[in-house]
Amino acid sequence: MRSATIRRKTAETEISASLTLDGSGRYDIQTGVGFFDHMLDQLARHSLIDMEVRCKGDLHIDDHHTVEDCGIAIGQALSEALGDKRGIRRYGSCLLPMDETLVRCALDLSGRPFLVWNLDLPSGQIGTFDTELVREFFQALATHGGITLHIDLLHGFNSHHIAEAAFKAVARALREAVEPDPRKGDDIPSTKGML
Repeated sequence: MRSATIRRKTAETEISASLTLDGSGRYDIQTGVGFFDHMLDQLARHSLIDMEVRCKGDLHIDDHHTVEDCGIAIGQALSEALGDKRGIRRYGSCLLPMDETLVRCALDLSGRPFLVWNLDLPSGQIGTFDTELVREFFQALATHGGITLHIDLLHGFNSHHIAEAAFKAVARALREAVEPDPRKGDDIPSTKGML
């Protein structure tokens, strides 16, 4: 079973993040940030990665530390669950429509973290959630998950739809990338012999 649990405690947050890559998309997310919980639900559901996240953060300040640190912990759990990445497809992509919105994601579980972000959210907030935190989450996920991650907005004007389409597109691309490749057996998907 490809799974991992990361526990992270700082002066700002206390987090437990558990992932099972070969899951069915079950989720149990409690961060104290309603919209963010909804986005992580989408990430689990559409990636088919079972995910349980608990976070107690300094929400009396704002949501920033909670969102960023959850990205760190989930990225670390993903990296640990993948191990040496033998037999995975490694690459994933998705073109995700949601009403007027169209988001493209392409990613590589390369071990070389990089985020290319071409996704502007037109409003500063979705409810009480600061939209700039969407990028902060994906930056932390890419950095600590060792992911080369490209996210592009092709169409869209509704911030909720854009953010949700981004999480779903990343989820679908992750689902493809972490899947075992039946043609590769136990090989590491790199001419270097390691990722």
